[in-house]
Amino acid sequence: MLINYIRIAQRNLLKHRFHSALNIAGLTTGIAFAMLVLAYVWSELQVNRGLKNASRQHILLSKWKDPNMGFELATFGNMAVALKEEYPALVENYYRWDGVTGQVSIGDNAFREGLQIGDSTLLKMYGFKVISGDASRALLSPMSVVLTASKAKKFFGETDVAGRTIGIDNFAGKRLQFNIDAVIADPARNTVNNLDTRNDNGIFLPSAALPYFGRDMNNWTSPFIVDLVELREGVTAADLEKPLAALLKKHTNAGVAANLRVEAVPLTDYYLSSNNGLVKRMLYTLSGIALFILLMAIVNFVNLSVSRASSRLKEIGVRKALGGRRQQLIWQFLLESGLLVTASAIAATGLYFALKGPCGQLLGKTLPGLTDFPAWFALFPLALVVLTGLAAGLYPAFVLSSFRVTDALKGKLKVSREKVSLRKSLVGFQYITAAVVLVAAFIISRQVQLFFSNNLGYDKSYLVSLPLPRDWTPEGVSRMQNIRGQLAQLPEVQSASLSFEIPDGNNSGNISVYGAGRDSANAITTYQLYADEFFAQTYGMPMAAGRFFVNPGQQVPPGTIVINETLARLFGWQSATDAIGQQLKPVGFNIALTVSGVVKDFHFSSMQQAVQPIVFVHPSATNIYRYMSLKLAPGAG
Repeated sequence: MLINYIRIAQRNLLKHRFHSALNIAGLTTGIAFAMLVLAYVWSELQVNRGLKNASRQHILLSKWKDPNMGFELATFGNMAVALKEEYPALVENYYRWDGVTGQVSIGDNAFREGLQIGDSTLLKMYGFKVISGDASRALLSPMSVVLTASKAKKFFGETDVAGRTIGIDNFAGKRLQFNIDAVIADPARNTVNNLDTRNDNGIFLPSAALPYFGRDMNNWTSPFIVDLVELREGVTAADLEKPLAALLKKHTNAGVAANLRVEAVPLTDYYLSSNNGLVKRMLYTLSGIALFILLMAIVNFVNLSVSRASSRLKEIGVRKALGGRRQQLIWQFLLESGLLVTASAIAATGLYFALKGPCGQLLGKTLPGLTDFPAWFALFPLALVVLTGLAAGLYPAFVLSSFRVTDALKGKLKVSREKVSLRKSLVGFQYITAAVVLVAAFIISRQVQLFFSNNLGYDKSYLVSLPLPRDWTPEGVSRMQNIRGQLAQLPEVQSASLSFEIPDGNNSGNISVYGAGRDSANAITTYQLYADEFFAQTYGMPMAAGRFFVNPGQQVPPGTIVINETLARLFGWQSATDAIGQQLKPVGFNIALTVSGVVKDFHFSSMQQAVQPIVFVHPSATNIYRYMSLKLAPGAG
């Protein structure tokens, strides 16, 4: 009997090829779009969940009363160590790291790479798969290194490279050879080696190598170390609140303890909740859009199915006249709609495989294949086929099949009215949802227009920034300054500048300043940016008053600073001009800084945040550079 149903269904679908193809194409497109979007959403939800003991892994975040006082992502290097040593019943293990950029050399080839210098607990704590070398010995020697598979292929063209060496330069220009202890398979995206969009490390050095780079993470004075801890079974983040507060009070000064709260955040939640829950809100929005498109495709499918239903009234009448039972007709119609939905689902799966590569490139990540999903995900397409097939087949199966033979053969008007009523309801639903989409699209377009048209406060056209070697010896600094001057003389370059930061939100630290003759208790914490006298010219930053340090070519007097309009307002100066010549003192230092200029406000970090107070310090105060920025002439090749 089932075979007969299938044969009849095939004949009916082939008889109405255009209608069947149209119905399948519409539903296929909706299902494929939903699959692509929801696959991306699912992959984002898996961030950090592939780590060993993922539910017990936490990151320590710094919650400052004034966000300008420090970085949220980093805290004191000794914090994780003290938790493990003083509260062993709560913390099972820890991993800390400091990130630097250095030159890696393999033979005559040199690469500019990010280096993650951290504890030897890396592989044991997170379970990264070792594909070459010995995990038990990794990162124990000061001159050892661990690479990801992609870095090993980049450097050597293969992954079986344990035992070989790579050269790494420190900031003084010295080069030493580091032995490759192990190569790990490229980890799935996680917060340990991919803390944010600016940080994707694939070269891991031991903490014993920190002195080679002039760094230290075993202290309570510098809150710039990423601290991660693994809790014991049954311990929660809430259990660490009092111990963390006690450690701050015990090991830091009263000012820090009063303004800082360190919070342990589960890595399974961190990625979704970071940046004020931006990722979570985005995933909710994308999921809503995908489900909405899928629902519209289903409604359209049902509408088309119902629109053709009345054309089969005579078929129903003839089959009933020949002895066909209503139950047989019900199964026939449901099977036909089910076959259409099944064909759409299969076609959508093929379309997903065809599009997941290009879509993955557009999104900047690899979308998962079907085998990457859990087995229970198979329930979703099964439920889609059953529910959509029922929705499309209910009207012909239960309404049309209920009419008497004579009514069905005559195609009475009553049937048409019922069909029209149902179709009107479906079309009305489509119009309402389309109106909602139109309004939402208008709002989103205005937001996008605001984003692209909003003035950043500087001119980003024809700007190029280049990372520099961290050779901060007098010879290295002099060489960079000479190169900057030579590049600035090229006809293709309008201006060139050396700085420690570029406007990407990643600054070197903060400074608290107060007015000379005022109480230091009222100090204002600001971003501290290092940039030379050509920076404002290169980035097209207009001055509200004064000069950006000095006129180009002049000597910068010691203690000269530049501030932005926001900081000038916070100090209560009525105009930017009033700030020129004023003296500010940094907290903890008995020196006076003189304001030579006020730059108009610009967005240094995310546009989600308000413009923060900024103090520019000339690099000659420390002789450190990280970037060279070039303003190219329009039309320069």
